[in-house]
Order: sequence, then C-alpha cells, then structure tokens
Amino acid sequence: MKNDMKTEVFSWLKSILFAFMIVFICQQFLFTPVTVKGKSMEPTYENDDRIVVTKIGKPERFDMVVFNAPDADAKYIKRVIGLPGDSIEMKDDILFINGIEYTEPYLKTKKEEIPPEENLTENFTLNDLLGKSKVPVGHLFVMGDNRRKSWDGRRFGFISEESLVGKVEFRIYPLNEIGVPK
Repeated sequence: MKNDMKTEVFSWLKSILFAFMIVFICQQFLFTPVTVKGKSMEPTYENDDRIVVTKIGKPERFDMVVFNAPDADAKYIKRVIGLPGDSIEMKDDILFINGIEYTEPYLKTKKEEIPPEENLTENFTLNDLLGKSKVPVGHLFVMGDNRRKSWDGRRFGFISEESLVGKVEFRIYPLNEIGVPK
C-alpha cells in the first residue's frame, strides 16, 4: 500500500514539474502576460488592462509593442510608428512616413476630445526632435495613442529592437474587452 502511494505522489510531482517547465519555456520564448500601467495608450488600452505579448516575429508599422524602457526600470507599451530607415514627420495632426500620408484611426477618440483648432500631436520631424533624419538600423520610433499624455519616442528617442519584450497579441482583462487589439 505504501509503495502505491509513493508511486502516486511521485507521478503527481512529475506532472506538476513538467507543467511548470512548459509554462517557463512558453514565457521565456513564446509569450508572456503584461499589465498595462499608465494612460499613454488610452483609449486603446487602459491602466491595469492585462495583455499577452508574443516574442515571435518582428513588429510591423502600427503594431503595439512592449519594451524595456530606455529611461526607467519599467516596461512601456507603445505603437510602432517608424521602422529602421523611415523618416517621420507630423504636420497638422497628419502623419507622414517617408513622405507618404498615413491615417491613424486609433486617435479618433482623443481627437474628438479637443477643440477642432488644436492639434492632438505637436508638429515635428525626427531631425527636429532627435537630430537624425531617419530611424537608425536596429531601432524603432514609438508613440502612445494618448499623444498629449504619452512619454514616448518624442521624449526618450529611438528604442533598440533588442529592448523589445514582444508584440501585443491579445487582451485578457477586462473580461468584457477580451480579444485582439485594434
């Protein structure tokens, strides 16, 4: 009887250990949960939203990414605006990347909150802000969706691709907003 119990306990311990190893491997190499802190991505993401980021693949323009902050011991979530080699200009709330005009539908809610004669995002070029005309190789230029309250690439500069934790893939909390980000 004691041998059966020992075998059963050992079997359970092996199963639990195996499950922990799978979770650890997935978190280190595939995906990880992150809690959003702050207001810089409102209304897309609110403070304390829970998201899952994937560590597979390279981010594309307008993807939301989580990265190790270049100026703090924290993780930031922002939207990728500029890829390596891109020139960026913002003029009268219109984004130009490499001279091509892009619409930013994710800014609509915040634009509606301000008077029509005001800009949500101040006018700038990368050269004006950061002294470089293009995003350097191995770096990204990121901005928050809540442009007036976002501490982002306009303040701390380019982020290294090596600092990326991952690309936002899924919101898991709050429960009424579970799903793929927009």
